[in-house]
Amino acid sequence: MGFSTPVPPPVDMETFQSQPLSDRIRAVVLHWVDYGFGSPLLFHCIYVMKLAVLYIGLGVTLATLTSGLGAPWHVEEWWNEPIVYQKLVLWTLLLETIGLAGSWGPLAGKFKPMTGGYLFWLRPGTIRMPPWPGKVPGTNGFNRTTVDVVLYVLLLVAIFVPIVLPGAPGATVAENYPEGFGNLVSPALMIAPLVLLAVVGLRDKVIFIAARAEQYGPAVLMFALVPVLAGGFVDMIIMLKLLIFSVWIGAGVSKFGKHFSFVIPPMISNAPIVPSKLIKRVHYRKFPEDVRPGRLGVAVGHGLGTLVEIATPIVLLLTTNFTIALLAAGLMICFHLFITATFPLAVPLEWNLLFAYTAGFLFLGFPNADGYSIYDASSPWLVIVSLAGLFFFPVLGNLRPDLVAFTPSMRQYAGNWASALWGFQPGAEDKLEVITRPTKNQVNQLQQMGFPQPAAELTVQQTLGWRTMHSQGRGLLSLMYKHVHDVDRATIREAEFACNSLVGFNFGDGHLHNHHMIAELQRRCQFQPGEFIVAFVESQPIHKNTQEYMVIDAAVGIVERGTWKVADAVAEQPWLPNGPIPINVTWRDPNYTPASEVARQIVTDRCAEAPSTDLNR
Repeated sequence: MGFSTPVPPPVDMETFQSQPLSDRIRAVVLHWVDYGFGSPLLFHCIYVMKLAVLYIGLGVTLATLTSGLGAPWHVEEWWNEPIVYQKLVLWTLLLETIGLAGSWGPLAGKFKPMTGGYLFWLRPGTIRMPPWPGKVPGTNGFNRTTVDVVLYVLLLVAIFVPIVLPGAPGATVAENYPEGFGNLVSPALMIAPLVLLAVVGLRDKVIFIAARAEQYGPAVLMFALVPVLAGGFVDMIIMLKLLIFSVWIGAGVSKFGKHFSFVIPPMISNAPIVPSKLIKRVHYRKFPEDVRPGRLGVAVGHGLGTLVEIATPIVLLLTTNFTIALLAAGLMICFHLFITATFPLAVPLEWNLLFAYTAGFLFLGFPNADGYSIYDASSPWLVIVSLAGLFFFPVLGNLRPDLVAFTPSMRQYAGNWASALWGFQPGAEDKLEVITRPTKNQVNQLQQMGFPQPAAELTVQQTLGWRTMHSQGRGLLSLMYKHVHDVDRATIREAEFACNSLVGFNFGDGHLHNHHMIAELQRRCQFQPGEFIVAFVESQPIHKNTQEYMVIDAAVGIVERGTWKVADAVAEQPWLPNGPIPINVTWRDPNYTPASEVARQIVTDRCAEAPSTDLNR
């Protein structure tokens, strides 16, 4: 990688777009193996500076100085102070809700500007996505109003206020508050953020998911409940341990199956801490002929990933041996720091740093052996009810992924995501530019930054290659071949990145650009039939071996539903050299005919109309 210049695929940019789609995907996939996105190291330095200055520097300074704990660089004096942990949770929640944490910057498809989030959510007329349109009173419509903007501002203020206020004496707030510690954040100040998260989330699930409310929200709730818990502070610490335990276990279980092995090799290829092409290539079976995960990729995924993320939290939750807890917490800290160092797409860096700190704060700052284990809860029902509540959505989301987004399902980086590809006829993508937003389509963002059009197009095409390197990408691409007219000339986009420029956020969750989103794009852009085709696939339920898909013609609606076997998808190369994978159509609009069948019928009709002498040539 260059420091200030990207490393593009070695192709002729002027003729690249005229090549067949499969050739283009193969070129960007093989390039990804060696260089990932090919981003300049300058990008990674920007992220490091953001972490160091904005997240750690300003966050720790606010948390310590507003709590009367002295200089922020005296880590030994505050690392296990409860109020510091509370304020860092709130600080992370605030940055996520503003849009300055996860899914920020060029590695998340935000080029100009690098921030989405508040630039969209403070602007009336932008798209909002209610989770249950038409079913929850007061949430109808997809247009952001002044009321939405006011609610969003109130949410930011409600999160910020307890960060800067000094807190309340711990002994007066909670039973069993240990001696020698400072204040706690006032529990009463936790009510407004919780209420506003729920209200704003019912109006716009994009903000709710961006805030990572499924993980920070329960922590804030536990901060609010500490005065009424029978065990007071001890019960709060135990519940917080159960919270991070549920996140780790949920993420570990979600990696069962065939998907997660396909996550690791592309992530390693994109990691600036792994400069060696040789190390990157050994994560694949046989570069360049076979870029499915190799033995090392599978071992890293399910050995260092699944096994560590399940076994280690169980040890941390149950052990009363401090040495074992120290080793286990150290392992989880290294786990999160390693993920941070790979700069995964969507860049959830602040989240990983907070969880690394959480592992140390909870399990080393308040060890099980000192009376903070689940055996010390004021009642076994506290543990049972907490676990039931924390695992409700992960269990439901793995059984019925259509009902629960992938983040509340705890499928972070599991590879088993709802995903989509968008297929535009030539020029049709430009219709999206009429949408009210503070940015443009990504290929146009890059051109505003000085990229020539061919270079901008090639850069965006790399995200398509990245998607096809994952399991569901092969099925989605198969649908593009079947349903997009003249697919080699069409503009094919990876929907997660495209969605970023429309709603200001995405983190791998296809539910943010489902059929409701496509209907709203149609209302605003007025595509003609066949101009904009969407292939959408839902996550694989944990008890099935298939994934359900739907095909959407923006001008018509859902036109086809069906399934494919995950085993068929993972058996193919990203560029489908053997053609589309087998698809099982379960329903089709009787008035709809896929583009591939139309093309086949045209050829058949022409052959039937041609003179016999022509047919024999």
